[in-house]
Amino acid sequence: MANEFSKKLSGLVYSTDSGRHCPECNQPIKECSCKDPVRPQGDGIVRLSRETKGRKGVGVTLITGVPLNDDELKELCKQLKKKCGAGGSVKDGVIEIQGDKRDLLLPELEKKGWKVKKSGG
Repeated sequence: MANEFSKKLSGLVYSTDSGRHCPECNQPIKECSCKDPVRPQGDGIVRLSRETKGRKGVGVTLITGVPLNDDELKELCKQLKKKCGAGGSVKDGVIEIQGDKRDLLLPELEKKGWKVKKSGG
């Protein structure tokens, strides 16, 4: 029993050449195929909200609930930033666009076929 436990704990978890490794398949995290990151499905509604908390009073528009994987979210973010003429990024499955651009983004996201709602104040 102790031998099985030590087998589980042994293995490469970090390399100076390629960084962190997956404990399951021992591949670099970027090349790991055993755990495909899956976003939990929400209620099917894309929500637009505005937030200033922790940003020194500067507002950003948050887009949550978009049913896309990480690469598709980055591509969508790129398109929306171009449409708004503003900066932005994707963090933990949430698209952040600088400034209050909810009125501009609402019809743009509806064109993609999603049900979109403004949330918050």
